[in-house]
Amino acid sequence: MLIGYARVSTAEQEADLQLRALRRYGVRRVFWEKGSGVGPRPELQRLLESLRAGDTLVVWKLDRIARSMQEVLRVMDVLKQRDCG
Repeated sequence: MLIGYARVSTAEQEADLQLRALRRYGVRRVFWEKGSGVGPRPELQRLLESLRAGDTLVVWKLDRIARSMQEVLRVMDVLKQRDCG
């Protein structure tokens, strides 16, 4: 299953552009949140915990899921552990 993640940084921003792009790609289940990439991201945590073997995580841009290479590697470790793409 394709599972998407979208995030905007401020309450004034909208995730519409990201959500439309994910749906065009075929993503039917999307976790999204408003908030800075720094600090807790509860929807991202819910998404990572919900992954099943064979799922694929889809993001509009890599900076939506991580603000550093260390964070990217952490997410990739989770994907690998859960046999996801």
